[in-house]
Amino acid sequence: MSSTDSDPLAWARDYTPVLQSLGDEHEATEPLDGNTIGLATHMEAVSGCLVEALNRAGAEVLFTASEPQSTHGAVCEYLDSIDGITAYAWEGMTDEEFEAAQHELLEEAPEFLLDDGCELISKCHADHPEVAATVIGGGEQTTAGITRLEAMEAESVLEFPVYGVNETPMKQFFDNVHGTGESSLVNISITTNTVITGQNVVVAGYGYCGRGIARKARGMGAQTIVTEVEPRRALQAHMDGHRVMSMGEAAEIGDIFITSTGTRDVIRREHFAKMTDGAQLANAGHFDVEIDLDGLEAYAEEVTEPKEGITRYTTPDGRHLNLLADGRLVNLTGPASEGHPAEIIDTTHAMMFVTAHDLLTREHDLGPGLYAIPDRLDRNVAERKLDTLGIDIDDVTQAQAEYADSWRHEESSF
Repeated sequence: MSSTDSDPLAWARDYTPVLQSLGDEHEATEPLDGNTIGLATHMEAVSGCLVEALNRAGAEVLFTASEPQSTHGAVCEYLDSIDGITAYAWEGMTDEEFEAAQHELLEEAPEFLLDDGCELISKCHADHPEVAATVIGGGEQTTAGITRLEAMEAESVLEFPVYGVNETPMKQFFDNVHGTGESSLVNISITTNTVITGQNVVVAGYGYCGRGIARKARGMGAQTIVTEVEPRRALQAHMDGHRVMSMGEAAEIGDIFITSTGTRDVIRREHFAKMTDGAQLANAGHFDVEIDLDGLEAYAEEVTEPKEGITRYTTPDGRHLNLLADGRLVNLTGPASEGHPAEIIDTTHAMMFVTAHDLLTREHDLGPGLYAIPDRLDRNVAERKLDTLGIDIDDVTQAQAEYADSWRHEESSF
């Protein structure tokens, strides 16, 4: 048996140098010893490296899935066999089992929550308030999760401090743009075995994820169209060279539709009615709610599966609308999906690690609420990443520092 047969993290470790550096640094002192961390994320090999790094730093880790269909069974089984790590996820779990597993994890009363989509944090407050009252803090890595946390904060129901990992440069500029952008298009190509070059690719949402998808699609030769509800992002998409229009207009000309908004019902029945024969529908945003699946099924006269990972809806007038990955995250739940490139998600998971380390080991006076992650943590991960790449950058000189700190003209040298 080869080493990879028994260790499903072997390849991912080679491409997660930042997480490995954190594990190496903290393994001897175990600063997280005595703390139990509950983690919800897409349970594939790179996420396994995060679980492993937290455990090496001394934490007891309870992990579950943030999306049932992105779970890799071998990863869960391997991690569950390690002392101090408990799996509440398995490959092939149903939506009902997925929900039950998250609640089972929360019943163990973890002291810290690292989250994806605000799955654990929202359920903790709604259904396990006695646990929420004892949680020390949390971290959230997704746009959809930040939106939920903002709603919780607005209602003054959040019981503990949460770092918004998703809002940091090390998350937005790399994971959202390059990770989501590249992995979504790669998995659409693999699933359909059709060309992207020359196609009208409609990207719903022009946040960092949508920006990455549109940029990379155009780089592959696609004709890119962006739909938005936020006027400034729409203008940004226009200035970046994409056509901008409403979904109603885009529905008539799009060949491939990719949602990346973090909200629900972005593509609806009135849009299905306008789409051309053979249109492909994919979601790279949140769970399975961005495409109105109930509306699509109700509209169709026949539903078939012409290829693994593709559900074909035949409309009353004979058109075929092809839904990829059941409307779930196409880069994580397709038949050959592996998620983001390991080198990209490495830095995001490193941000989750430093979030837990900072809030659990440093004296702070943060009350309940959603907080921007300190810039020093973001910079630290960036510096670690540069070190692993062998890239040197300049230091700020004393004269430059003094110039930046001075506002008086006579104190500045020009």
